[in-house]
Amino acid sequence: MAEEQLTIDVPVLRRAAMDFLARREHSQRELQDKLSRRFPDAEPHLREQVITELAAEGLQSDARFTEAWIRYRKSRGFGYRHIRADLESRGLASTVIEQYLFADDDDWLDTARALVDRKLRTDSLEFGGKEHRRLLRFLESRGFAHGEIRQSLEPYLKQGRL
Repeated sequence: MAEEQLTIDVPVLRRAAMDFLARREHSQRELQDKLSRRFPDAEPHLREQVITELAAEGLQSDARFTEAWIRYRKSRGFGYRHIRADLESRGLASTVIEQYLFADDDDWLDTARALVDRKLRTDSLEFGGKEHRRLLRFLESRGFAHGEIRQSLEPYLKQGRL
């Protein structure tokens, strides 16, 4: 019976994992979590085996997931710190993250400036005013560094200070 259980579980787990991967890239930990939720009675070593096999076949890749996630989150207006925290929470190793995510990328300032242009309700900002504080909080919550925030808001400040 145990032999029969194994032949049923592995193909079912593999098919479910493939369905998840067909929709979008997933990290190994995301796949592990999803398979655990969907098949709580399945043996943990079988789930790990399926994920390991998919990675060995090139059907699952943490590097490919990292690259796709960074591209997606950048396009949605998120900064370096936010994206890095996202990736770490999805179980990716720092070495993989550091291959694709760079703090000194010029895109961060451009993204912050585009967000300010889109979110700004007035032509100019008063330093420390309500609108200025709102934009500061917003950009910080999106994961931008203080230098990027300062440079993106500077052109709109009445006093030119930040």
